[in-house]
Amino acid sequence: MNYEFDEILDTIKMTEIEHFDIRTVTLGISLRDCADRNLEVSKQKVYDKIIKYGKNHVKFAEEVEARYGISIANKRISITPISIPFDGLNRYEFIEMAKTLDKAAEDVGVDYLAGFSALVQKGFTKGERELLEAIPFALAETKRICSSVNVGSTKAGINMDAILKVADLIKKTAELTKDQDSIGCAKFVVFTNVPEDNPFVAGAFHGVTEPEVVLNVGISGPGVVLDAIKSAGKVDLQTISEVIKKTIFKITRAGELIGREVAQKHGVPFGIVDVSLAPTPAEGDSIGDILKAMGVEDVGAHGTTAALAMLNDAVKKAGLMASSSVGGLSGAFIPVSEDQGMIDAVRRGNLSIEKLEAMTAVCSVGLDMIAVPGDTPASTLAGIIADESAIGLINDKTTAVRVIPAYAKKVGDVVDYGGLLGLAPVMSVREISSANFVNRGGRIPAPTRSLTN
Repeated sequence: MNYEFDEILDTIKMTEIEHFDIRTVTLGISLRDCADRNLEVSKQKVYDKIIKYGKNHVKFAEEVEARYGISIANKRISITPISIPFDGLNRYEFIEMAKTLDKAAEDVGVDYLAGFSALVQKGFTKGERELLEAIPFALAETKRICSSVNVGSTKAGINMDAILKVADLIKKTAELTKDQDSIGCAKFVVFTNVPEDNPFVAGAFHGVTEPEVVLNVGISGPGVVLDAIKSAGKVDLQTISEVIKKTIFKITRAGELIGREVAQKHGVPFGIVDVSLAPTPAEGDSIGDILKAMGVEDVGAHGTTAALAMLNDAVKKAGLMASSSVGGLSGAFIPVSEDQGMIDAVRRGNLSIEKLEAMTAVCSVGLDMIAVPGDTPASTLAGIIADESAIGLINDKTTAVRVIPAYAKKVGDVVDYGGLLGLAPVMSVREISSANFVNRGGRIPAPTRSLTN
């Protein structure tokens, strides 16, 4: 990758003034060779392998940070979906494995380890059923473990039985972590069409088609895009799109450079750069503020979905032009609690779950970090997940739900996690029931667009 002097100056400006950082460098590690009939042997193999490959991960990332002066906000590890190598474990053994993973993550110094996950879009194995029972307890009894379950795909349809089970486990997780504003739910994601190379937690895992070890990078940069749009002034939408594309091109180039440098230090392959605009609660680092800069009065106004669609499209086009290694989710994230503009719009009553759902049809990834009343029925959560899954199914895109039924909280209350997880106002949900629909169970069949062979 050859850099021009002006490009280097632009990157320095983005870093020093416009909140640009690399959101995460995520080391993916395969655990497929760690299974053993003896649980203690399996746990030792898992621990040893994570230590072997991950012991210098934070050190190498910090060396690259110091060399280029670009902050890497998070250093993370993803693993093979845990149900695959350990399908023979029971729920109690899965909890023990989660504690081993948590200890390994602590010892290598990463903030999160993701991949306590299952892929059940077409049905369950015995081990996957046991894993789902274990997830609430694993999230409650560890600090760094993140979990996800893929419940649907365009090829397979939507597993409504899995959605019902997941809704129950979300409620259980909220209860088990009630003393921390139900934070366990912030570490759990329900996916449809999950990608195998996503570096962003809580949904990251190391896919079964990935190499033994790989380094993926996820970028950020809403503040950079916001400043570029403001500087462009009163221009038409096509010009705004070009401004966004030029900005994202520079961000992608910088992100890939950082990722390749960290991978080289590890001596492992570089995988992908996830070209995602990932906001933070900091002022000026908001997707919501970008949408307002584009012209809507507030997030939730008519036109918001169109503005977000244009933003997402420009991000993807620029990323593909800047790099041949684009992957993961690659779009604009709209997590409520992690975006000050979104938080403000919810507090003003301008942004509802229904409008957020419409917005997720045109961006990455889905209903993310939304808090709802603690007494929300599991059947309503299942309906929310099913709606979001249907958007992914029909549009052949990744969608996800990270919802927090905050224990004992009601509309108007807040959950406050600090840091990148931020603060979420509790949002209202429809009180009319979807129970008779979701409780039918079974599978929603795959759409006609699945027949692409």
